[in-house]
Amino acid sequence: MQLCLVGINYNTAPLAVREKASINVERLAESLSSLRRCIYHGVILSTCNRTEIYMSGSDSATLEKAGLRFLESLTGDGGVSCADFNYILKNIEAAKHLYRVAGGLESMVVGEYEILGQVGQALEAAEKAGMADLLLSRVFQGAVQAGRRLREETGISRNALSISSIAVNLAEEALGRLVNRRMLVIGAGEAGRLVVKVARDRGVSRIAVASRTHRRAAALVQKVGGTPVGLDSLPQELAAADIVITCAGAPHRMLGAEQIEKAMQSRQGKPIVIIDIALPRNVEPEVGSIPNVSLRNIDDLTSIYESNREGRLNEIGMAEGIVEDELIRLADWWKTLEVRPLVSALMARAEEIRDRQLNKTIKKLRPLSAEEQESLEAMTKSIVNKLLKEPIQYLKAEGDGEHARLISELFQLDAEKHK
Repeated sequence: MQLCLVGINYNTAPLAVREKASINVERLAESLSSLRRCIYHGVILSTCNRTEIYMSGSDSATLEKAGLRFLESLTGDGGVSCADFNYILKNIEAAKHLYRVAGGLESMVVGEYEILGQVGQALEAAEKAGMADLLLSRVFQGAVQAGRRLREETGISRNALSISSIAVNLAEEALGRLVNRRMLVIGAGEAGRLVVKVARDRGVSRIAVASRTHRRAAALVQKVGGTPVGLDSLPQELAAADIVITCAGAPHRMLGAEQIEKAMQSRQGKPIVIIDIALPRNVEPEVGSIPNVSLRNIDDLTSIYESNREGRLNEIGMAEGIVEDELIRLADWWKTLEVRPLVSALMARAEEIRDRQLNKTIKKLRPLSAEEQESLEAMTKSIVNKLLKEPIQYLKAEGDGEHARLISELFQLDAEKHK
């Protein structure tokens, strides 16, 4: 059984490509259905910094082509393509990458908590769609286990920043202390909740939360504070805000240059900081060229990522040791998975011979009681199991292709029937 990963992330692809490939929660079920047209077993992991397709099957070349075809279907329109930006990893290297992702080692903010939940949600969605086979389920479950161990046994996530908190940091860098500042948050999901929470802790005096549905904005502010507003109130809110942070999972731009220019006319030259941490982006890039508007996006977090990583080098070393330990467990399990059809074929062949010979013997004996027949049945099964115990253990421990081929030929087995 082969595992193949095809993906793009913030290290390999520019923002324009990543946002094309981004798949939010609302589109995940539909996207899995599209992936099924390319390959039968697959999991999609899409976050603000990556879109990765994990697939399993018998032929790695077929998996690779399917993953590339699906990823290209996301990014190929409009002259933007993933062809020059993707990476491909296979088998244990693909699993290792996922384990590192779940542990926050591949994140822009090293040790972030959010990614662990996103890995679990990706598997859950694939299982619901019937696309996660035994290998994908085990690899993703192992990644979640590795991620939990990293956070419990190392300090990799101690005082870790989130993308949302870094967005507030960027606003503070631009404006100084945030006490008595006014903020508009567009987006009422988890990222929006974290933005509001951090902003309140920093002393932002008025926080307005806008969402496509007023109900979501109202539910968020009820938990963490702020004032819910409708999208129809954006002109007034933009005119009043010092800081705008956008994190809505919208498939289209929510703030355009014309809209911001009108708001700036009302502001009489007062500067505004707009930080777009959504993927796809919520703000047209042209907004950044408007006078007195400072526009930042998720790629502007790079310098903070570097300093964050530098400060966690010791913890990263310990975390990577845990990843290697968990990968050894996965590799041992994977080896048994590879020989499982052969073991099943061997057991089935032995049971076929045992059953045939037992029936021949019983026919030659005097009529036996039910208890006597059960005793003979149990004895013959015990003999077969004891004879096969050591060969099966050897297969599971040393079952590479050559050993498997030899056993298959020796006993004339057809393992394909038992897959």
